[in-house]
Amino acid sequence: MEITSVFQRQEYKYIMTKSQKAKIIKAINEHGVILDSYGRTTVRNVYYDTDSYRLIRHSIESPVYKEKLRLRSYEPARDDSAVFVELKKKYDHIVYKRRIPLKTSVAESWLSGESPRPDDRQITKEIDYFLSFYKTLKPVIFLSYEREAYSSANDNDLRITFDENILSRQKDLSLKVDVYGDYVLPPEMTLMEIKCGGSMPKWLATELSKNRLYKTSFSKYGTAYTNVILKKQREVVHYA
Repeated sequence: MEITSVFQRQEYKYIMTKSQKAKIIKAINEHGVILDSYGRTTVRNVYYDTDSYRLIRHSIESPVYKEKLRLRSYEPARDDSAVFVELKKKYDHIVYKRRIPLKTSVAESWLSGESPRPDDRQITKEIDYFLSFYKTLKPVIFLSYEREAYSSANDNDLRITFDENILSRQKDLSLKVDVYGDYVLPPEMTLMEIKCGGSMPKWLATELSKNRLYKTSFSKYGTAYTNVILKKQREVVHYA
């Protein structure tokens, strides 16, 4: 499987029922958009943030520019497994993602500040600068979801993913621990993300309109922060 290290694209998000999902999958299949090489996977993420949750607090304010750092795997990780360190930025509605594959033990040691950057690749240097700039970055939340990934045989820039059973937790913040947690989105709902290099294909926009699906600004980490972390912080203040 070819590993892509740099992405630049538009991203559109939609929340839908299982019935709407079935109709959309039928429509995209008819236009040559089929399960890609990733197919169906369970995506595991550990997000890094400061002690004060500076990154996500800034992100949910809907600024022109925002950024996130996470560690990701597509299967249960071991110390010698290949995982991805990902730096995701968004500027003026365009998403830029840069990532590097590393062994789990190497990635965790680097991100925790226990060891220097593992190599001199440009992306590694950018992530290393990010770590030094924010200084107190640490694992703050684990997010997982079951994903179906589709790509177009006719348009290399078009990719559509469906995420279900989106779970979050604030303990066992490791890709090596089994998936479990609290639902970020109700289990009967699906998050669809359309990722493309430019404008969305007209046929796809027509299908979305036909099924009464409208773009949302839903963020997995942002929703988990608002509904779980921020809620707990307010409860502590209230009972103090």
